[in-house]
Amino acid sequence: MELSSVIFAFALTLFAGLATGIGGALSLLTKKTNVKFLSIALGFSAGVMIYVSFVEIFAKARESLIVELGEINGSWLTVGAFFLGILLIAVIDKVVPSAENPHEIHTVEEMDGKSESHKANLMRMGLFTALAVGIHNFPEGLATFTAALSEPQLGIPIAVAIAIHNVPEGIAVAVPVFYATGSKKKAFRLSFLSGIAEPIGALVGYLFLYRFFNDITFGIIFAMVAGIMVYISLDELLPSAREYGEHHLSIYGLIAGMAVMAISLLLFM
Repeated sequence: MELSSVIFAFALTLFAGLATGIGGALSLLTKKTNVKFLSIALGFSAGVMIYVSFVEIFAKARESLIVELGEINGSWLTVGAFFLGILLIAVIDKVVPSAENPHEIHTVEEMDGKSESHKANLMRMGLFTALAVGIHNFPEGLATFTAALSEPQLGIPIAVAIAIHNVPEGIAVAVPVFYATGSKKKAFRLSFLSGIAEPIGALVGYLFLYRFFNDITFGIIFAMVAGIMVYISLDELLPSAREYGEHHLSIYGLIAGMAVMAISLLLFM
C-alpha cells in the first residue's frame, strides 16, 4: 500500500469532514437559508451515494469475496456485511437522542430570536448536535477513506457527496450555538471541529485494519460501506431534502446525482 495513496485518501476524508465548517460559515454569513439549493444538493448527494453503493461498491465487494471464498460463500458474506453496515449506522442513530440529531432542520432565520429563556437549551442543543455529528461522521470517515484507498476514482465523488451532506450538519451545529452565545467565532469553531471525527474515523480504521488488509477484509469493509451509505441516503439525506424544500426538488437532485455518478464511472472505465 503506497504512502501517496494513503495520503490522498486521508486528504479526501479530511475535506469531506471539514465541510461542516462550510455549513457553519454559510449560516453565519447569510441572512436567509437557500432551502431550494439545500434540497437539491442533499438529493444529489443521496443519488451519488445510492448509485455508487449498488452499482460499484457492492459489486466490487462481491467480486472480491467470491474470488477468495467461492460464489455461494462470497455472495452470502457480501450480503451479510452490507446489512451489518446498515445495522452499525442504525445503532449509532439510535443512541443519539432525536432532539439533538444532527439532521434536525435548522435555518438562518432562527438566529433572529431574542428570547433569553431559550439560550441555555439552545447551547445544549448545539453542543449535543456537535457530538452527534461527530458520532455520525466516524463511520462516514472510514467509508470515504476505504473507498478512496481502494478505488481512487470512486473516492472523489464519494468525498464530494459526503461533503455536501455535511454542510447542513454544520448549519445544525452553528445556528443554536450562535443564537445562544451571540459569538460567530464560537459557532463556527464548533461546527468546524464537529467534522474532525471524519478524518479520525479514517485514521483509526487505517491503524486497526492495516495489518489485516487483504481481499477478504477489503470485500467485507466495502460491502459495509455500501450499507452505511445507503442507510445515510434513505434515512437522513432524502428526508432532510424533503424538509428543506419541495418533494420534486429532492427527487430531481437524486436523479441528477445518479446520472453524474454513472457518467463519471463510464469516463473512468
